[in-house]
Amino acid sequence: MYGHVTLITGPEQFLAEREMARSVARARALRPEAAVTNSSAGDLVPAHLEQMTGADLFSSATIACVTGAEKVPKDVEASLKQIVHHVPDNTALIISHAGGNQGKALLQVLTSAATTVIPCPAIKPWELAAFVTQEVRSHGKSIGTAAAQGLVDSVGQDTRSLAAAVTQLISDTDTDTISLAIVNRYFAGRATVTAFAVSDDALAGRVGEAIFKLRWALSTGVAHVLVTSALANSLRQIGLYLAISVHRQPTAAEISVPPWKLKDVAASANSWSPRAVAGAIRAVSQADAQIKGAAQDPDFALERLIIRLAALRRSSQETRRP
Repeated sequence: MYGHVTLITGPEQFLAEREMARSVARARALRPEAAVTNSSAGDLVPAHLEQMTGADLFSSATIACVTGAEKVPKDVEASLKQIVHHVPDNTALIISHAGGNQGKALLQVLTSAATTVIPCPAIKPWELAAFVTQEVRSHGKSIGTAAAQGLVDSVGQDTRSLAAAVTQLISDTDTDTISLAIVNRYFAGRATVTAFAVSDDALAGRVGEAIFKLRWALSTGVAHVLVTSALANSLRQIGLYLAISVHRQPTAAEISVPPWKLKDVAASANSWSPRAVAGAIRAVSQADAQIKGAAQDPDFALERLIIRLAALRRSSQETRRP
């Protein structure tokens, strides 16, 4: 990998992020002492690019990661084109590009220069069940066709959420095959009460409704950990929206949600501050540890978490008042 370019290309952001992490891990396995540098292409300047791809003062090897190459500034594009053809022997250069028409000329140069090209094409809605099946297989287990589709129907079309759901199923079940009954046990609740419904109410400050739905969901077999997982996922989306919206209007792809959900995330973000989101993520992390054994009563831990999240949301609104 050193002295060469690894190109990750395609619009499926979650898969691209995972392939970037895997590529870094492979490079670190070859040179454990390597220093890792990361930068979004849109933030690069020529001097920074040269610094990233040169030898680190405290390391004999460097892993340089550039994400979103389709957004690279014009004054950096020429430098990048030169560097990909002359990567130093002690540097592993890993680049992601979303594909499409933006940065198309650069993509052609990167593709011709790359030693390894990893495609991450968009996954069509009818391909999601197959995606779930492959995710389960990667954990050394299997899942039936009906169960895979059932998971898609319950969780939705976001690949990041589906992958997280598969990981949760694998960690919480001992069987070699994930059945539809297991999927329903974790993701289906009476009156469509799921972990995501609890999360929506909790982050909207509807404490009474959230606790009611939480108790109902738990009574119908929804796992405690799915609630913290849903909350963490929603808070991540809100945090990304807030960070990007400082500069411009975020896109659905940038916060890893379907286009129809972008408006909902925007509405939620209006009631949260970055500081409150950070505090909420910490609270969810603590509750997650509690329901996994650090507390005697996981039900109470989740109810207390919902109350804590409402308080953090209120603090955001009070801060914004003139």
